[in-house]
Amino acid sequence: MAYAVSQRRHEIGVRMALGAAQPDVMKLVIGHGMALTLIGIGIGLVGAFAATRALASLLYGITPTDFPTFATVSLVLAGVALLACYLPARRATNVDPMVALRYE
Repeated sequence: MAYAVSQRRHEIGVRMALGAAQPDVMKLVIGHGMALTLIGIGIGLVGAFAATRALASLLYGITPTDFPTFATVSLVLAGVALLACYLPARRATNVDPMVALRYE
């Protein structure tokens, strides 16, 4: 996300010069990152459910489709991704519109 924000610095500066507020920029960056995160978690859950049959003999004391385990791992990953999106989004709100417009 930090790389994506640095690549879009000019666009963010133009948006802020045209009147976008800091919460709008935060919502833009975090929304994009969390959309990617939710897609990844969904694909990962489908893959994990598919792999449980192959790994069922290796699990001890837990069912292959243990809901609390899947939910906890998904929530932890979503939380880490939210933090990873928040830090670049906060940096994006500090973009000076005049500097971004003078860049080109």
